[in-house]
Amino acid sequence: MGSLYQRALDELGGVFARLDEAQVEAAVAALATANNVVLHGVGREGLQVRGLAMRLFHLGLHAAVVGDMTAPAVGVGDLLLVSAGPGGFPTILALMEAAAAAGAQTLVVTAQANGEAAREADLVLCIPAQTMADDQAGAGDQAGTSVLPMGSLYEGALYVLFEVLVLRLRDRLGVTPSAMRARHTNLE
Repeated sequence: MGSLYQRALDELGGVFARLDEAQVEAAVAALATANNVVLHGVGREGLQVRGLAMRLFHLGLHAAVVGDMTAPAVGVGDLLLVSAGPGGFPTILALMEAAAAAGAQTLVVTAQANGEAAREADLVLCIPAQTMADDQAGAGDQAGTSVLPMGSLYEGALYVLFEVLVLRLRDRLGVTPSAMRARHTNLE
């Protein structure tokens, strides 16, 4: 394997070596017990969040992405999961405020444990990885450390984390792989 591949894999391993498993377990519990899970992320983070929404649907959960026509109204018993790697985005903060006002719980996945979105969230899942907010020397907690460009370390960690969350949820909910497969679209 080439050195850039190995460096990227080593960096991802370092992220997961520093991950707070109690935060992961709290996120799994919140997802498992929510009536509806509505998710949002911007840019490449949003792509990872959409992938998680699909897997939650495969698990049999009521999951939707903000902005989709089938996204339900949220309220008590529901969960808004957002990704705010660099700490916060205006759209994320506005969605969190609306969800909280409706009585929904908010879960922020972020690299900035002290960021604005984390301060406003009910639950925080901190991924200790470089984002675009700290990809230059002297900026942020993870300053300019990754071989990967801009926020790619965070985004790659999101993918791995979300797939592991799905595995933990599958086990917790007693969903079989065949039941997940049966919920996969047949219109591809």
